[in-house]
Amino acid sequence: MRRPRFVDLSRFTLKYIFNWRFWIAEITKKSKAYASVVDKFLFEDDEIIVVPNTINVNKKIESEGSEFLPTEVIKEVIKRNKDIVIMKSCLCRTSNKCQDYPRDIGCIFLGPTSKKIPEHIGTKATVEEALAQVDRADAAGLSHIIGRNKIDTVWMNIRPGKGLLTICHCCPCCCLWKVYPNLDESISNKLEKLDGVSLKFDESKCKMCKKCLKERCMFNAISLKDNKIT
Repeated sequence: MRRPRFVDLSRFTLKYIFNWRFWIAEITKKSKAYASVVDKFLFEDDEIIVVPNTINVNKKIESEGSEFLPTEVIKEVIKRNKDIVIMKSCLCRTSNKCQDYPRDIGCIFLGPTSKKIPEHIGTKATVEEALAQVDRADAAGLSHIIGRNKIDTVWMNIRPGKGLLTICHCCPCCCLWKVYPNLDESISNKLEKLDGVSLKFDESKCKMCKKCLKERCMFNAISLKDNKIT
């Protein structure tokens, strides 16, 4: 029988406190000292980018139609790596007992540090297998977030962090990073949009149904101010 490891204790703890994550995050806004500690141990040097599923553009590009697929950015990053590990299940959806999205579509880890991930957590994969995982995530309606997440090196107890790149496949109901609006700005500002992407609100098409406020952006980046969507 395999002896429990640090990563097993970490995973158990994360599952236990998962539904408390918003409350824990809110405290960072009330205490700068607490925010500093949380940032130091879980978010220090994070670089996290949200990659939208599709973007419509008004110019020709070298692909079919006029739609650029940011997923190709993710795939290009994967193709340039030889050290790849696919997590056997999504920790967020498993912890939250997700009923709407597949729990078995786990994160993809890239870089030399990924070789230190315990085998019962993730399996070594080929480029082709990783690309297939991205396609599965797209088909399931999941959104990609890519970056260096210190929290992954902490709960799996692997180092160095600079040798690990994480690709998350997030759902709107369970994603851990939904806590960003609840975190102090010193931490939440580390979440960035894909470089080169800008969004413009078309007032002529808005019906003021307000669905976008609660159903479209998991990070609550859309708001209503002075009876206008911003």
